[in-house]
Amino acid sequence: MTTREQAWNILCEFTQSDGLRKHALAVEACVVAYARKMGGDEAQWSVTALLHDFDWEIHPQLPDHPARGEAILAERGVDQEIRQAILSHADFTGVPRDTPLRKVLFACDELAGFVTAISYVKPRRSVFDVDAASVKKKMKDKAFARSVNRDDIVRGAAELGVPLEEHVEFCVKAMQERAEELGLKGTA
Repeated sequence: MTTREQAWNILCEFTQSDGLRKHALAVEACVVAYARKMGGDEAQWSVTALLHDFDWEIHPQLPDHPARGEAILAERGVDQEIRQAILSHADFTGVPRDTPLRKVLFACDELAGFVTAISYVKPRRSVFDVDAASVKKKMKDKAFARSVNRDDIVRGAAELGVPLEEHVEFCVKAMQERAEELGLKGTA
């Protein structure tokens, strides 16, 4: 199986943007926390989260992402279940979200990006100032972080069978645990 270090190297090879790399780390924080909670394979779930958007800079258009990226991962020997989970985070691929890993990846992707965006607009620029109430409030503001698909956030929690507020709090806590690495610790 592909190791976390190998996944990180693939991510860094194809992704130059610090923001996209941090997005992968934020999704990883949430996904690995769910792996612990659900008894998933933490290493496999970590690799999946790190690689889910690795090809975004070279394939920024749908449906190229993630379909064309999957072929690159196959050439690199990345496990089929990881590749299928990555494909499942895009509805148009036709890959069903029928495993816990696939559901969790989808549920955490947009939410991690949204929590990051909210952290940046807080006075201290800190994820420690984000909670479920602030996320729900910002979800209503369509001008804020307009590229984040709010329906995917809601649908992701529903597909997991977790109330939205509980899902948000869980992911915020996971990101708080890695705040420094994510650049979201904030200022004093």
